[in-house]
Amino acid sequence: MQDGSLLDAGEEQAYRLLVGLSVARSAELAEVAKLPQHEVDEVLQRLQAKGLVAAQPGDDPVFRPLPPDVALGTTLLRRQESLESARQAVASLSEEFRANASRRDAHHLVEVIVGAKALRDRLRDLQESAREEILWFCRANPLAMQGAENTEEYGALSRGVRYRAIYERALLETPGELDTIAEGVGWGEEARTLPTLPVRLAIVDRATAVCPLVRDEALGIGEPTAAVISQGQLLDALLALFETHWEAATPVRLQASDAEITEGLDDSERFLLSLMVAGVPDKSIASQLGISRRTVQRRLDRMMALAGVDTRTGLAFQAAKRNWL
Repeated sequence: MQDGSLLDAGEEQAYRLLVGLSVARSAELAEVAKLPQHEVDEVLQRLQAKGLVAAQPGDDPVFRPLPPDVALGTTLLRRQESLESARQAVASLSEEFRANASRRDAHHLVEVIVGAKALRDRLRDLQESAREEILWFCRANPLAMQGAENTEEYGALSRGVRYRAIYERALLETPGELDTIAEGVGWGEEARTLPTLPVRLAIVDRATAVCPLVRDEALGIGEPTAAVISQGQLLDALLALFETHWEAATPVRLQASDAEITEGLDDSERFLLSLMVAGVPDKSIASQLGISRRTVQRRLDRMMALAGVDTRTGLAFQAAKRNWL
């Protein structure tokens, strides 16, 4: 039974011939089947063993067929039971495979990296491989590298990769950071600012996110760790988090539009205005721009007069209304 059937081709042929003859000796069956005597003898022995043929004792026995449902019914039932057992085993193995695959896929979706250098290297590699867009949450006291160290950004921008970065207000007050941001914006970066950001975050091509796992208050304890997150619901949540904060953030603009030039707003005043709207204190604005606090106040007064208002709140409203920012 090479194919696993109850009868092989020779057995089935001999049984059918015997049913047609009702009874026959081995030689008679061999003559009808046109087969050698010894082959028919072997087939009849196998049919007897399976309970399909009965032989009348004697030197030249006469064979008669027996009902197949009785002879093969038990065998068929055992096979059905075996098949059901095999089916249950397959179902159990499949469930175990799916469970392990889920755990394996989850492991592939989130990779943990340890150490500032490893984190810095991964951020550089991701930027160098970026093709469409990079999103940043830039908090104060950078974890892996300072803004000035991120030279990969300029290479990506020159390839046409879109950069959108949201800077925490405290970062804008850090000496030298505004110059780095201004350089990035000059290369094409889209920069905005918020008073605070919930996490540090980088997302590349909407396919891979890097997010530190340790809170800021614990950064001094051991090596920093971060999760590299691939496609999945966690990545979708981080993308939604970024877009929500992007909509609420204040643009940091360094180049004037034609309308702004017409209204008499120069580049330095527009930059100063974006910092004021972002909530950066006058003292920090003065320090970053290399001017006195009095000059900051005088320029804000001039912009309020230009906008026709007498408060900074009114200036912020008019700046948004007139698309100054």
